[in-house]
Amino acid sequence: MSHRLLAIASIGLAIALTGCKSQPDAASLQSENESLRAELAQKNAALEASERERAAAEARAGDAGKTAAKGDTGFEDAGEGATVKRDSEGVRVTLEGDVLFDSGKASLKDSAKKTLAKVASVLNEKYAGKAIRVAGFTDTDPIKKSNYKSNYHLGFDRAFEVREYLIAKGVDAKTISLSSYGPDRPEKTKAQSRRVELLVVE
Repeated sequence: MSHRLLAIASIGLAIALTGCKSQPDAASLQSENESLRAELAQKNAALEASERERAAAEARAGDAGKTAAKGDTGFEDAGEGATVKRDSEGVRVTLEGDVLFDSGKASLKDSAKKTLAKVASVLNEKYAGKAIRVAGFTDTDPIKKSNYKSNYHLGFDRAFEVREYLIAKGVDAKTISLSSYGPDRPEKTKAQSRRVELLVVE
């Protein structure tokens, strides 16, 4: 009987010891938990660093886009009455009509030729061979005290006069086309509406 009890006790002890070995102790669980936390912290740090780099790259790209849109066209210092912007069609130089011409006329003012000379210089140096569209615009007031039959005629002759001056300064005549929108595309004010636009097609 005693031998039988001793055998049962031995079996029970063996089962107990086996169960203890199959279950991790508290210290082991804590160590594993700390390891997982450290790994998670490293991954979060790497993710945050990646996000910061992405945001910085987008900011740099945005700044580059703004710079390309606003500057680096060559026309920024064209002179009085000239403004420039880059849009989906190309580089657009707007020349104020009141700076270029007297009211109702299409003969260039002497003071305007300095601006056009700078524009021609940029066209020759930076945009040689590019297609150039020159368009004349007027305000919406009907022609009254002018020899022109309509604002379309006036707008065209003004564009033509600008074209002829650019050609005289060395711009290839074959690259320049002409059009007149007359009063069809007014700006916010009459003064802004009276203009000649040069579009360098890119």
